Amino acid sequence: MQTFLGIDYPTMWFLVVGALFSGYAILDGFDLGAGAWHLFLKDDRSRRIALNAVGPVWDGNEVWLVIGGGALFAGFPEAYATLFSAMYIPFILFLGFLIFRAVSIEFRGKEPMKWWRNTWDVCYSVSSAMLALLLGVVLGNVLMGMSMDTNFIYTGHWLEFLNPYSLLVGLLSLSLFMVHGAIYLTMKTEGRLFEKIARLLRRSIIVFVVLFVIVTVVSIFFYPHLTDRFLNKPVLFIVPALAFLSIANVPRLASMGKYLQSFIFSALSISFMLIIVAIELYPVVLLNSAGMDASMSIYDAASSEKALGIMLTITAIGFPLVIAYTIFVYRAFWGKVQLDETSY
Repeated sequence: MQTFLGIDYPTMWFLVVGALFSGYAILDGFDLGAGAWHLFLKDDRSRRIALNAVGPVWDGNEVWLVIGGGALFAGFPEAYATLFSAMYIPFILFLGFLIFRAVSIEFRGKEPMKWWRNTWDVCYSVSSAMLALLLGVVLGNVLMGMSMDTNFIYTGHWLEFLNPYSLLVGLLSLSLFMVHGAIYLTMKTEGRLFEKIARLLRRSIIVFVVLFVIVTVVSIFFYPHLTDRFLNKPVLFIVPALAFLSIANVPRLASMGKYLQSFIFSALSISFMLIIVAIELYPVVLLNSAGMDASMSIYDAASSEKALGIMLTITAIGFPLVIAYTIFVYRAFWGKVQLDETSY
């Protein structure tokens, strides 16, 4: 089997897909979270400021989703087919809310009428919250496993994705993104709006911590396959330890007014949580509810080695360009939001 940097091609592509979705969760996570807070801001000026905080970057953040989805399709077409068959409804809803969210951002400021702006405010906020929730629902189903036959064809009910565990993970995802988004908004606002968002941040951290503890306990006791890898290789417990430390640093730094550092640790928390998921699953890419032995591995789902080799070369060239573009955009729009005639 061919290797890239000493790692076999399917494993390397597994890491690439994971890195892309992690980048999406970190970047689009905060603007989804900021959008979920939108209706908590009562006056038009506050909502405009919050909207303009994400206005220059939200569409660029979604590039990571497009690339991640394309990488999953190109690298693991079998997994892509089974996942989209099983999660057809959540993904269609996700696409619909993506469209409504984008339209809401662009249409809100086109007319001055209060009813017009309130309508798009509701669409924007609900869409943002539902997107965060649906991402968690899909992840929850991946973690608990899906019904597949020996050919990895989905055999479950079309509403199987609506189960308590996945909904719980969805609420955790929503609360995490709302914490992430609130921290971002504190860095972009000032005055009374800043003080209000800081209060909302403190409350959201409490909700997130409670949900995080509940999901952790449920995962350990009801889905023991998620902890087998850690129990077999105790050295891997360093990753959950780093995740806990990152999460603990978020409220500590926020309480000290160090919101940039708090945002960094919030991003690290998301990264470590997704790394934990990757460790729990590898080398499985889609878990079968019947057990690990019947699950789809990265080697079952991968494209040909030639295809993976070509795509890894393209990724090695393109990935730094995406990172450079992202850094440039955030540097260009750094600082507090100031409304002017070009604002939303």
